[in-house]
Amino acid sequence: MLQSIEYLPEGVWGLRAVGEVSKRDYEQVVRPALDAARREGRRLQFIYHLGPEFEGFTPGGAWEDARVGLQYIRLFERCAVVTDVDWIRTMTRAVAPMMLCPVKVFRNDEWNEAVTWVSTPRARSVDYRILADRAVLLIEPNGVLRAEDFDAISAAVDVWIESTDRPLRGVVVHARAFPGWENLGSFLRHVRFIRDHHRRVQRVALATDAALAGVATNLADHFTQATIKRYDYEDSDCAIAWASGGPGEMTSAGDQPHVHAPQ
Repeated sequence: MLQSIEYLPEGVWGLRAVGEVSKRDYEQVVRPALDAARREGRRLQFIYHLGPEFEGFTPGGAWEDARVGLQYIRLFERCAVVTDVDWIRTMTRAVAPMMLCPVKVFRNDEWNEAVTWVSTPRARSVDYRILADRAVLLIEPNGVLRAEDFDAISAAVDVWIESTDRPLRGVVVHARAFPGWENLGSFLRHVRFIRDHHRRVQRVALATDAALAGVATNLADHFTQATIKRYDYEDSDCAIAWASGGPGEMTSAGDQPHVHAPQ
């Protein structure tokens, strides 16, 4: 069976495998928790303990474990697997590089280290949230952009769309200055994020005091279906109103928006 683990740090969800794990355990324990997280737009820091009391999976349980993992993979922000079972350790290490989140394996006597690791993910360099009432994604960079930031944003957007069946109306980027990318991989992940989501977005507002010539041009090249408009940094409320489908406002006399019209 699968049991919820109590007394974990806030934001961490844990399961302990006891005896034999079956398909029914996933249907009664795992899926309801993951469906709730999806509806609420939450991502999970997950710890899975297969300790001395674990006896194995039934055939249906092993299949359901793999199926659930693939179906809900975008919900996970960080995963720790704690076990001394060699085949599980080997398999987890083999699939970890293909996961969309960091995955790390610990031994049973490393439980405290596992809890610490899973509960303290690397600090974000981008704050983001979906303004549900307006169907707008607000992105606020506070440091150089990293690949995992775009993975997290992409997962949050996909989860929200799946759970609400509503497309995003717009995206607002709110930053005093453009921070740049950590490395080439981060830039490529940014391009991939735009490629995967640009057809779902009609308006992109840039609320920033940065020099926008290069940034706006790059965004316009990739958001081929979107109209892009500039606002001053302090006028983020107007930017959000416009991105959500409202008329918005000009930020200052004579300030003309940068607009990219689809070809």
